Amino acid sequence: MSQLLRTLCIQSVLLVLFLCLLQAMELQLHEQQLQQQQDEQARLREYQLRQQQQREQQAQQRRHSSTTTSRKPFIIPNGLSLPRRGEHPDKCYREVPAVFFQYDKEVKIVGNSTTNRHFNVIEVCCKGWRRYEYDWSRCVPDCDDRCQENGFCLAGGICQCFDDFVLNYRNNCVPTCPLGCPHGRCFLNGTCQCDKGYELDGSRLFCQPQCNQTCGHNEVCMEPGKCTCAEGFVKGLRESAALGCQPICIPDCGYGHCVAPNQCECFPGYHKRINGTSCENGFYKRCENGFRANETTCVCQNGFRYDNNTASCLPDCGDNCENGVCISPGNCRCFNGYVRNREKCEAVCDRGCGFYGKCIAPNVCGCAIVPGPETSYQKCAMGMCSSLGRCRCLEGKMRFIDKCMSPDTVTTYASVDPTRANSSLILEFELLLGRHFILGGAERFHNSMWWL
Repeated sequence: MSQLLRTLCIQSVLLVLFLCLLQAMELQLHEQQLQQQQDEQARLREYQLRQQQQREQQAQQRRHSSTTTSRKPFIIPNGLSLPRRGEHPDKCYREVPAVFFQYDKEVKIVGNSTTNRHFNVIEVCCKGWRRYEYDWSRCVPDCDDRCQENGFCLAGGICQCFDDFVLNYRNNCVPTCPLGCPHGRCFLNGTCQCDKGYELDGSRLFCQPQCNQTCGHNEVCMEPGKCTCAEGFVKGLRESAALGCQPICIPDCGYGHCVAPNQCECFPGYHKRINGTSCENGFYKRCENGFRANETTCVCQNGFRYDNNTASCLPDCGDNCENGVCISPGNCRCFNGYVRNREKCEAVCDRGCGFYGKCIAPNVCGCAIVPGPETSYQKCAMGMCSSLGRCRCLEGKMRFIDKCMSPDTVTTYASVDPTRANSSLILEFELLLGRHFILGGAERFHNSMWWL
């Protein structure tokens, strides 16, 4: 009897352990499925976020680079600058590389310039003016970082403060007593008593920082007991710190030296570019964002590369902007249908390409058994790739050359753009059968054999 009970107990314990183990495995499997779902949702959210960022970036670029004057700028500047009745400033025109207006990889932009088809002529506000944020067809005075509030910006960059406000040492309009006294307090008689570390200015209307020692050349007292470089000046590196605050010129003077903020003095034999500050040789025609060294050499600034079409220096993004346009140094704007993946722009296929395919263009899959360069893939637009490396269309669609489409649209597609259809047909022939023929000579045949 005792032996039977012992056996039953052991079997019961084993059964309980088995049930516990089974439940633990089910729980682990459930957690894995839940984790996979969470990972999938996270990837989906990340993809949607990238899509949203790309749309916002494209919208921003369209606002900034549009050739029209009816769009509202993306960034609304600070300060109050209004169009004045009877004031109609002249408009200026500028040539910008037409490539900045390209948003589709297959659609090349031809500029509207009469001198160079690689440039677009756009209308801009002249120096000292900016676009009015509520009517982009008008220009208003530009005070830059001055006159941020409590005042109007007038022509010539002059800041006119409201009544009972005065322009302080930071070029901002601040209240005066009895309205207020920043860094101080007002009395009933309309005078201001400054806080510790501040003193009244010469007009005795506002408080300004007080420095115990006399500030050096090109320095101003911006904080109590601390002197800093004045606007347009900066201290050099540690080796040249003893020289104090030196003027800064943007862009760099090139073949000259900076003698005052944005004022260059050229070396002998060089002179300033028209409407510019940089010093260069006068033989070269353009060389924007660079310096003309001589009649054949354009030295580009850091982050730019020379472009033969525009004879200028364009932003450089290295080799990572094949599917986009480099709009500033290191900043690549992807073409429509491409998204940024780390450093490169990659094509997006909404329906995917299957396990055996690769997305090589927007909604175009590349099919191949052996991975190779993108030119070796068989194109499969609006379809997926089979395990044999061939294009497979969805139900109700048929494959015509390199695209899946409805049977009733094949004739229309071939007749609307016969040149494109013929080029696609030639490419398809070379991919599938070209390796068995010698087309264009043995040299071309050997060069096309990427698998050797």
